Parts: sequence; C-alpha cells; structure tokens
Amino acid sequence: MLRLCAVILVALVTTVNRSPFGRMPEGTAVELLTLRNDHGIEIKVITYGASITSVKTPDRNGRFADIVLGFDDLDSYLTRSRFFGAVAGRYANRIARGQFTIDGKTFQLATNNGANHLHGGVKGFDKVVWNAEPFERNDSAGVVLRYTSRDGEEGYPGTLNASVTYTLTPRDELVVEYGATTDKATHVNLTQHSYFNLAGEGNGDVLRHQMMISADRYTPVDEGLIPTGELAPVEGSPFDFRKPAAIGARIDADHEQIRRGAGYDHNFVLTGGGGLHLAARVVEPTTGRTLVVETTEPGVQFYSGNRLSRGPGKSGHVYDLRSGFCLETQHFPDSPNKPSFPPTLLRPGETYATKTVFTFGVAR
Repeated sequence: MLRLCAVILVALVTTVNRSPFGRMPEGTAVELLTLRNDHGIEIKVITYGASITSVKTPDRNGRFADIVLGFDDLDSYLTRSRFFGAVAGRYANRIARGQFTIDGKTFQLATNNGANHLHGGVKGFDKVVWNAEPFERNDSAGVVLRYTSRDGEEGYPGTLNASVTYTLTPRDELVVEYGATTDKATHVNLTQHSYFNLAGEGNGDVLRHQMMISADRYTPVDEGLIPTGELAPVEGSPFDFRKPAAIGARIDADHEQIRRGAGYDHNFVLTGGGGLHLAARVVEPTTGRTLVVETTEPGVQFYSGNRLSRGPGKSGHVYDLRSGFCLETQHFPDSPNKPSFPPTLLRPGETYATKTVFTFGVAR
C-alpha cells in the first residue's frame, strides 16, 4: 500500500505595514512603516528624516523591549531634534568652517555647529520628508526611501538623488543601503544616527555596555571637534576597544581627547576593508542583548550620548546623560578638507553606494 505523506514547509515571513504618523506644519503627510519578522523583531521607520523610531528585540529570557531612543509623536521630532534615528546628510558629521573647494571653486555651507557644518546643516536630510516604497520579497521586507536634494540646498552644489533602503531579514538583521547620484560634483557622506540602549530605551545609562570596536587608530579632534588630520593609535589610550570594555570604564579619563568630546565623540578608523567588514560588537550584560555592526565604510563615529540632557522620550521615559550610544558608520569627518582621508567626492556619472548591517542577538 502506497502511503502519501504531506510535507508542509513553513517559511519564515517578514512583513511591512504602513500607517499615518501625522502631518508637517504645511500639510505634508508623514508615514510610519512597520517591519516585523517571525522572531518578533519589529522595526518602525517614519518618512520624516527616514528616521528609525523603534527597534524591539528580546532579551535572554525572551522579553521584548524597545532599544532605540526616540519620541511617540511627530511634533516631538520636529521640536526636540537630537537626530534620534535619522539619516544624517548630505554630509554626516562635521565640515570645518562649513567650506570646501571643488575644482578651484569654494562653496560655503550652512554653519550650524559653532563655526562648523554638522550633519547636513540647518535643514539636513534628518528634517525633510522622504518618499517611501515598501516591499516584501523572498523572506525579507523593507522600505526604500528617496529624497531629491536640490542644487544649492544648504550650500551644496548639484542636485542629489539620494536613497536609503531598510531591510529586515529572518536572520534578525537590519540591512541599511545608501545610494546617490548627482548632476554636479559634490561631497556625500550618509549615516544612520540611532541611539541604542540594549537594556531598553529609558532604562538608565549605557555605561555598563561592553563595547568592542575593530579599530587600531582613531582621528583626534581640535576644540571644535574637527579632526586634526592625524591617525592616532588607540593602544595605551581610552580609545582602545579592540578587546571588549565597558563604555563607562574610561569615559571620564584624564585625557585631552576625552575632555574635548566630553566623553566619546570620535571617528574610529576601521581595520577591515574591501567589502563588508566588522565595525563593532556590543553586549549588555544584564539583558544579554547584543548588537553587531558591519559596514563597507572606512570609519565609525562612536558617540556616547555626552550631550543628552534630562528630557522626555517615549512612553513617559526620561532620557538623561549617556542614556544612549551611537555607532555612525561613515567616511571621516572633514574629509573634503583632508586630502589624506578617504575621498567623499561624487561626480556626475558615478554612484554613491554604501552598506551597513545591524544584527540583533542575545548572549546566553
């Protein structure tokens, strides 16, 4: 007798849903995109600033918590901006005096950080509404966000067509891919500016998190946090995270660079190259939550939330000093004025393309 056995294959499914998140003062609608996978990982993105507003992951006991800082409503993003979860651009990080020269012509950018230019200027990519195209394909889901930055915006030359793609996979990865093209030579450096607290947002500071950064060198800064041009060794300094160390272990060390950053606010020169390589690993010892960051970029800005001050966050939580950390994968700050740094110039006919992968996990 022939027995027929039915084999049911259950595929891991990742989904994306869209819903309203309010309107800009002039009436433009802002959308919320929610990505979920079968493990319960949930990531929320709004079209304002292409901002990640929530990332929910489990601890070692299976309890879920939101691990990124942010706000519950659009008005708070408009009025209390600290770049929470946003895409920073057209040029992330700082440019000295807000100036650079291309082919003999000097361009003056907006100066919004003292005498310097920071994260794209007064109205950078974090403060505009992007167009969203959600997708579900194979076993992953995500959203492509697009923004056209006009010629002269914040002082930058060229019309830049920029995109960022967020993809949630069944392997609990958030894949972030950046792209851009231009019609005039311009400088481009995009990054993701989420503040993480793996104990859960609003659950104290991040000083006990164990940080590993795959870097032998870092770029020291002057009083305005502009790189001096030196690539200094991390060995023997508070910047040596080649082996895991608590973020708070040396954050108040008697060191000139620590004093200038009021803690960590520095670009680390990654040791990998030639494709996707390890940037950092972080473990929160109480919950066991882990974060692994890989990137195609040459650097990562480690910011320990030194300028956060007591203020409201999500769900009635209060965010205080060092209640979140950032790992901003990037080209180096002030690269347009530092010929020895990896170049950031994009010309017509070229395509800007970088990739960063955030993998969420648990240490047992």
